[in-house]
Amino acid sequence: MSDAIEPVTRAGSRSGDKIADWARTRMGIGRTSTTGTRRARPEHWSFLLGEICLYSFVVLLVTGVYLTFYFHPSSNEVVYDGSYTPLRGQLVSEAFDSTMHISFDVRGGLLIRQAHHWAALIFVASLLAHLMRVFFTGAFRKPRELNWVAGFALLVLGMFGGLTGYDLPGDLLSGTGLAVVNGTLLSVPIVGTYLSMFLFGGEFPGHDLVPRFHVIHVLVIPALMLALIAFRAFLEHRHRHTQYPGPGRTERNVVGLPVQVYVVKAGGYFCLVAGIVFTIAATAQINPVWEFGPYRADQVSAGSQPDWYMGIADGLLRVMPGWEVNFWGHTLALDNLIPLLAGLGLFLVMGAYPFVEAWVTDDDREHHLLERPRNRPVRTAFGVAWLGVYLVALLGAANDIIAVTFHMSVNSVTWTVRIALFVVPVVLFLVTKRIALGLQRRDRDKVLHGRETGIIKRLPHGEYVEVHQPLAPYELHALTAHEQYRPLDPGQRDGDGRARRLRAWLSRGFYGDGTQIPKPTVQEYGEITGEDHATSKKD
Repeated sequence: MSDAIEPVTRAGSRSGDKIADWARTRMGIGRTSTTGTRRARPEHWSFLLGEICLYSFVVLLVTGVYLTFYFHPSSNEVVYDGSYTPLRGQLVSEAFDSTMHISFDVRGGLLIRQAHHWAALIFVASLLAHLMRVFFTGAFRKPRELNWVAGFALLVLGMFGGLTGYDLPGDLLSGTGLAVVNGTLLSVPIVGTYLSMFLFGGEFPGHDLVPRFHVIHVLVIPALMLALIAFRAFLEHRHRHTQYPGPGRTERNVVGLPVQVYVVKAGGYFCLVAGIVFTIAATAQINPVWEFGPYRADQVSAGSQPDWYMGIADGLLRVMPGWEVNFWGHTLALDNLIPLLAGLGLFLVMGAYPFVEAWVTDDDREHHLLERPRNRPVRTAFGVAWLGVYLVALLGAANDIIAVTFHMSVNSVTWTVRIALFVVPVVLFLVTKRIALGLQRRDRDKVLHGRETGIIKRLPHGEYVEVHQPLAPYELHALTAHEQYRPLDPGQRDGDGRARRLRAWLSRGFYGDGTQIPKPTVQEYGEITGEDHATSKKD
């Protein structure tokens, strides 16, 4: 138990020294690293989210290599003469023909193809869940800012990997998605037409799209993702693993399993993840291209839905009004441009958040212990609000399906999503913040008064009270180990006046009045319990 801490004051130095010190700290250069066989891995269920992400990525690579042996990335038209009778005699692209061949004529082809698709969905889902765990627990703090950036880049690459992947078969659903991609590219001012012509090899749909997307999907994006995964593994090795606070756990050690035991458990866990992926692939159908048929530029698939991780982009496009403006003789398609900018802004804000919090906190210390989300109400509320925008936009991507299923007007659904995009994040922010503060207040009361036992006792003068049981030292440590920052003083830092005032204003928003419940002090604890805690542990 301790009082709030003051922001750390750093001595001024030259810009070059600051940059070199920043890079050295984040990259772990010059740091003594413990031998790999002596390292420990902390045990907590939330750490498994990152492992699910890694193991599903391995399944993606293995199944992707298998599919590459049979897939023909070409838009040239051929007459389909495969096993699926309803499509025989129709003109299809070679990409579609080879996809049908994999699905119906290659032994185990449909299983591998569906496992590849399901593994992609699980990969992005587990990666997003892992990043949210990192965000809510403060695992992105110094020296792990680069880990966060690399993880967020992996998420973006995973989304684009999925986009280029489900656009390869040449079916009507993927063609509808490509039409949306083309419209978004064309909305980019000045260079939009050139981007579209370059990507499609001419006017949409062009003939070079499938070969180019194939190269991007099987070569460029996997290579970048492998590089980022290796980079994150290197950084984790240099910085060691984060852990949740507890007795015996400090910023200088790691309490957990020996690496030899972890490797054995990791091998079993990989088999479990791979088994679940293939079980889902064997029992749940996904992307039945034979039902959609081959793509034709004059047709659009009704009820088309992208994979969930691209739903935010499709949802923003669907609910945006059809606005267009003329600017300097050019027409700006705001109905595509604004959703594009909004989606980019949503991810850039979350990607840059660690640097904003570090600037506001002005804390230059290294942190290897994680935080409970309730102890950072503003950060937690911001993350929940971000997820709220994502989920509302995802619902917007299914506005037609929702309208048909529940017999509603599609315009009513669209307007509901439009309003919810602005209202829901604010409501979630306020509600989450209040819940976190309420949990903090409950922790404070529990520290001062102990745990409720449910036993009612009658005092000599007739009053009835509930008997409370004092907390164990482990519980006291868990509820009081966190630090609480004080807001910055606008005049205590040198530099530009506007930046200083902005920094102080943000600091008050993060750590000012109404943003955290003060922890019990040693004196308060001693007065209530009547015990002498002069030698209590200070944070």
